[in-house]
Amino acid sequence: MPLETDPVDTAGGLAAAAGGGRSGASGLTWIQGTALYIGAVLGTGVIALPAIAARTAGPASLLAWLALIALSIPLAATFSALAARYPDAGGISTCVKLAFGPYPAAVVGWCFLFAVPVGAPAAAMFAGSYVQAAIGGGASTLTLTAFALVLGITLINAFGVTLSGKIQVLLAALLITFLVTAVCASLPHSRLQNLHPFAPHGWLAIAPAAGLLVWSFAGWEAITYLAAEFRHPARDIPKAAAVAVFIIGMIYFAVAAATVLVLGPGAAKTQAPLALLLAFGFGGRIKILAAVAALLLTAGTMNAYFAGAAKLGAALGRDGALPAWLAHGSEAGGVPRRSLLSLAGLTLIVLSATMLAHVRVDALVLMTTGAFVVVYILGAAAALRLLKPGSWGRRAALPALIFDILLLGTTRLYLLWSLGIAACAVMYLYLTRKQAARGSANGPLT
Repeated sequence: MPLETDPVDTAGGLAAAAGGGRSGASGLTWIQGTALYIGAVLGTGVIALPAIAARTAGPASLLAWLALIALSIPLAATFSALAARYPDAGGISTCVKLAFGPYPAAVVGWCFLFAVPVGAPAAAMFAGSYVQAAIGGGASTLTLTAFALVLGITLINAFGVTLSGKIQVLLAALLITFLVTAVCASLPHSRLQNLHPFAPHGWLAIAPAAGLLVWSFAGWEAITYLAAEFRHPARDIPKAAAVAVFIIGMIYFAVAAATVLVLGPGAAKTQAPLALLLAFGFGGRIKILAAVAALLLTAGTMNAYFAGAAKLGAALGRDGALPAWLAHGSEAGGVPRRSLLSLAGLTLIVLSATMLAHVRVDALVLMTTGAFVVVYILGAAAALRLLKPGSWGRRAALPALIFDILLLGTTRLYLLWSLGIAACAVMYLYLTRKQAARGSANGPLT
């Protein structure tokens, strides 16, 4: 969408885009925005990570959960402030362009966009493995579930973000009900003695436990690409982010606490603690319950990321960082079907190649998160330059940037994948600009 400009007090004398949301009764509400945030952040990690963290640090892992909940607040505040002030389909990419120019913006856009076709197959396969364990059928069940998730989420988003937002509210409501029921039903079986010893592996074990939990709190940037789809971005996005932080923090800590208090030492021995908690609330058939939870979590996450990435792809086409053919639907209220179909096609290709080559799912996860770290760092840096001094978003940006830089250490060699994407983004933009300049120089004189 076209951006109005007003001066921003920065060292580079940049102009900031101050856009509005969709007019009329259409567009996303803060309730739908909250649901999209919950879907993007409350990922499949809630199924297994409470047990993995307990195995690493014992009951002291609860301190790691609290630390990550606290650290997620500046991340959410930073990205929601940028989205509220600069509502555009380019999301963080647009903000980085205003702060640092087109090349860093292209890097951010490409890193997010091309991370989704790599991360989505991992999520779909994760859910497929739970369905396979529940109903049998071997690799065929896993494959069919994964492909059905990708195609189903693509179909939902093909009808526009308003429909996907409404479906996201339903998914979020079902998921929250599911998780809250599991926790509440298991509470009578909790035992305070399960907190002793509190730190069986030493207090230093809290740090690696926190490292494992980092990725449970990724996703706060995904909704920035849908900012222009809100009816009132400046009002609704911060409100949605604040409510989502509270709900997500409460759910994560409740599930983690129930895992420790109810399962005790057994929490470290199970791969599906949530399934055991669900069994207290819904009876037996643990595998079926785990499969339902995995499907709800995965569908919500994929829906939020597909909606945001499709809009971003259209915005990159509009801005020249991708072929102009993709620009269709970049305007507020538009449906970016060309970008969505391209995204779905890439996802299906990666999913097929992963299954044929037997690529490890954790490799896909680390490649995805490595690319997201680049987005977080440049996004937080842009917030420091663009947002008004003294504003809550600007104050949150510095701790968010420090936290994001620390995340680089968790990506290890998989950061090379992100650097490769960045190099391709810079090269593409350079060549297209050079070609455009050559064509302009050789064109007819007027």
